[in-house]
This record gives sequence, C-alpha cells and structure tokens, in this order.
Amino acid sequence: MPPVPIPSVSKTLADFVAASSWTDVEAQSLEARRSILNFFATALGSARDPVVIAAMRTLSPFTGAATSTVIGHSQPMDALCASFLNAISANLLDFDDTHPETIIHPAAPVAAPILALSEMRKLSGRDVLTAFILGVDVECRIGNAVSPRHYARGWHITSTCGIFGAAAACAKLLGLPAAGIANAIGLAASQSAGNVENLPSAAKNVSVGNAARNGLFAALLAQQGYEASPRAIEGPLGWARTMGDEPDIARLLDGLGKTWEIAKNTYKPYPAGIVFHAVIDACLSLRQRIGGRVDQIELVTVQGSALLLARGDRPVNNERDARVSIHHCVACGLLLGTAGVAEFTHETVVRPDIAQLRQKVRAVLDGAMPDGAARVTLRLSSGEVLTETVIAPRGSLAAPLTDRDLEAKLREAMRTGRSDWDADRVIDAIWRLDSVDDVGNLLQSLRPASR
Repeated sequence: MPPVPIPSVSKTLADFVAASSWTDVEAQSLEARRSILNFFATALGSARDPVVIAAMRTLSPFTGAATSTVIGHSQPMDALCASFLNAISANLLDFDDTHPETIIHPAAPVAAPILALSEMRKLSGRDVLTAFILGVDVECRIGNAVSPRHYARGWHITSTCGIFGAAAACAKLLGLPAAGIANAIGLAASQSAGNVENLPSAAKNVSVGNAARNGLFAALLAQQGYEASPRAIEGPLGWARTMGDEPDIARLLDGLGKTWEIAKNTYKPYPAGIVFHAVIDACLSLRQRIGGRVDQIELVTVQGSALLLARGDRPVNNERDARVSIHHCVACGLLLGTAGVAEFTHETVVRPDIAQLRQKVRAVLDGAMPDGAARVTLRLSSGEVLTETVIAPRGSLAAPLTDRDLEAKLREAMRTGRSDWDADRVIDAIWRLDSVDDVGNLLQSLRPASR
C-alpha cells in the first residue's frame, strides 16, 4: 500500500483556528488572563531597561502611525514597532511564562502583536482572548512536534515557534479565511529564527521581538494575498527538517480543539531560567536549616538532569549569565535568602561574597533526575552534610502561583522597573478583559498622560 500522505500542517492548523470561536475557548479564559497579567508584569518590569530604550531609539525614526501602546511608556508607536518592543521587554528578565513540555515562553511573541493589532482595529476583549488562546496552542503544538531535538540543535524555541502563534493569532484577528491563515503560517516559516548561543545576551530578545513583529507582518502579507507553500512546515525541505528532524505530526495534532496547551502554562516566581527554580527552592530551604551558618559552607553540590547542567553550569560574567547560572542561583538562595529582580542585577552579581560562594558550587549529572528537579547538598566546615531535593518547584504545574501571587509579581515589577503606570488599573483591566468592548480604549486608558 502507498504511504498515507502527511496532512498539511498549515492547512490543518488554519482550519482549526478559522473554525474556533469564543464559545470553544471560553473555558480557557481565566488562564489566558493569568498569562496576560504575567506578560504585563514582565513587560513593565523592564520597560525602562537600557536594552528596551536602545531599541526604541533605533525604531523611532522609522515608525509609522502611532496606533499602539508601548507598555510602561506614554507615547505609542506603530503596531509593528510596538509588537517588537513589548515582546522584548516581556522576555528580557527571564521572568515570563513557560510551557513545560517545550520550554517555550508563550505570551511574549503572541500577546504583543495581538494587543498592538487590537488598538488599530478596535477589537473586543473576547476577540483578543480567543486569538491569544489559539495562538498559544499553535506555537506550543508546533514546539511539541520538534522538541527536544530542535532546541538541542541550537534553535531558540520561543522565537522560532512563537512566530507561528503570532501569525495565526493575528490572522484570526484580521478575520482571514482558513486559506489566508494557512498562508500566514507558511509565511512565518520563512522568517523563523533565533539561536540558543545568544541566550546570555540581548540578542536573544531581538529574536523574540522579531517573532512578534514578523508574525504580525506575515498575517498582514497574507491579508494582501501573499501565498506560501502548504507544506512550509513539514515538507521535505520545509521548516521542521531544515531546523531539526522530521516533525512528530501525531504529537502536533493530538487532541486538537479538545485539549489546550495554555492549560499547561506556568509562571515564574524567580527571574531566572525555569530549570533553576528547583535549585533556588532547595537553597532557600537549606538556608533555614543551617540557621545563618552560611560562612561555614565548604562545598555545594547540585545534582540534576543533563538539561540543567547544559543550561546552567557556566561562568558568570554579567547579569544575563546570572539568570542562567546554577552557581548564582545557589548563592542567591543561600546567602541572600531571596531571588527577585534585584538579586540578578549587576550590583549583586559583582558582590565579592556572592562571587566567593559561587566558586564553592559544583554541578553533577544525575540521569535519574527529571528535568526541572534538583538535589542540593551542603558540606559544612563542621563535617555536617545536609541535602534538600525539590522535584516540583514553586510555580510549576504541581505548585502553581495563585492569582494573588501574579498580582504581587506585577506590583513588584512596577517598583523595580520604576514604572509610572498604575498597578491597580492594570490588574483590574486584565481581569475584566473578557467583558471589554474595545481593547484599544482600555490600553489607552492605562497610559499616563504624556509629559
């Protein structure tokens, strides 16, 4: 018998997106709003970071009609520029949401362009939430189909898969038919990029910003009749094979429209790579157990999976290194007893006592440990040995952050980011997003008056 042809991924996903309505996704609305609340928290926390300001200066001479809000600022920019800026600011501190199966950070590449587009088109909150939920499903399902080899080859999966979610969500908001949505997804395949080597630098955020902006661009091109190959993703010379291996189509399509990837979303209590959260939790617990005897620590051994060591067994030269460092996360947990935004700033990274404790940390592979778990063992000068194992860290699906935790995270982000936006107004606006007739008016009401 001849082999059964692989269905067109673009067409199958486009048919699903085109046919889905608010009624289909309403049950996921609370998780969508939690994700968007976290998106605003992370964007507000770094809206005035020098990286974001430099990007604003770069784009300002080229911006078109100023239709769309730049989170944390008073002056709007055009939708493409706002998409880029809001995505990079939401991703900058490594504090954004995480899809555990792929380690995609779903919100930044999808929320940024759909919010920018909503201001142009006067769209309702339900329209925006519907598109957001569908976009997250598309990006994470494509990520499922190529994980983990795609990331292992050096592709930054939030950027490379996020653009598909952005394209599908924006095409939905533009009201494109299934054929147009399929073209938008195919056009996204031609623009997908981002590499893991750049994670310790701001270049990582450029590819996340491009995923948002170019996803919107793909949808706008499709609206004008641009076409793409129906097998741009899974074809013999398509996206998946050029950037990894043959995609797992069954994993991509399994439960489509019945199970939702956003239901698996998690939120970070610490602004560091998610695989380090168990390390931090273990060290916070050990700090309590040793009762202030940090100066007696002779050796810290961290055991974890190959993923933990690959991501975080690295020297620390700057604050970006620190956010993906086993050694720095140990120092924060044991010496400082906290791991917030301030603990990953340059001032903390260069502290002599922090640097000294980092030198006492050794990372050891334990192939039996699941990804996201860690075992931390202290050896004290007295000869005492203490061990703490964390399998399900705070913020994971097994120990999720509450709505109040996310609100507190936003308030803290506004303080550390020195934002002049009003936290209560932002929080209230996002919780009632499903009842808003015009998201553009809502976003404009959050911006302080220009000085």
